[in-house]
Order: sequence, then C-alpha cells, then structure tokens
Amino acid sequence: MTVEVTTNLESEISPRQMDFLARLASRVIRYTLRREGVDLATIQVSVLFTCDDFIASLNKRYRDEEGPTDVLAFAMDDGEDSQDLEPGESPMPHMLGDIVISLDTAARQADAHGRPLRQEIALLLVHGTLHLLGYDHDDPQKEAIMWAKQDAILKALNI
Repeated sequence: MTVEVTTNLESEISPRQMDFLARLASRVIRYTLRREGVDLATIQVSVLFTCDDFIASLNKRYRDEEGPTDVLAFAMDDGEDSQDLEPGESPMPHMLGDIVISLDTAARQADAHGRPLRQEIALLLVHGTLHLLGYDHDDPQKEAIMWAKQDAILKALNI
C-alpha cells in the first residue's frame, strides 16, 4: 500500500512536521482500510495538507459550497474491480482516491473541542478514508453508521 502525503504550505511546515503528518496519515489510513476489509496490496491513497484558501477553492469548484471545510475526499473509480493476471504477473496499483485536509480548519476545530491537533487530523483522515470507501453522512441513518465507524477506529488506534 502506498500513502502519498504532500502539502502546498511549504513555508509553514517543517520537514519534521511533514514527517509526522506522513507517518500519522499512513498509520490511520492503513488501519482504517484494513478494518474495512480492503486488500492493501495494491491500494494507493493521496493526502494533501493545505490551507483554508485552497480548500475553499476546491469546495466551491467541486461541491458548489462557499468557504473552507475541514476535509474533502475524491474517490477514484476506474471501473475495474478485478484484474486478469498471468502467472507471476503483479497486479497494477489501484488509486483509491485523494484526501484534502485544511490544517487551518483542523487547528480551529481542535481548539474548539479542546483536543490535540493530531487527534483532529486523525479524525479527518479516518473520515476522508471512509468517504473514499463509499460511506456518507447525507442522511441520519448513514451518518450514524459513519460516525460509529469513525469512533470505533479512533478508539482502536488509541487516538
């Protein structure tokens, strides 16, 4: 499994902070996918840590919503659920999708809820990963399922 973590906040993120974010993202996403029964062998996920201005532009462009949000998830569906492989042939990587997180919004939310920023980021990573797997919270029943999964995953991760 590959988790590619990038940022467009070059001046605000130190290499040490970037390393921490990359390790956190990999751990949280891997665990979430494993818990959901996803075969990690060929999965790829991209994570972008960004600012409110950039995520607000994505939010407007793709959801027609004004202003920043905490996390956006863009699932990739190539329509190929299986691959016919010859003996000894390796499967092609499958891009599950992209997760975009605003560190500005995450910091405000962490402060508002009185929790460490790493907990807020972990929550957003789980939330985004569940969206990539098709979970949603657009009605009360779906929301209850998604929130229960989030809570269970975060508890199991001890975050």
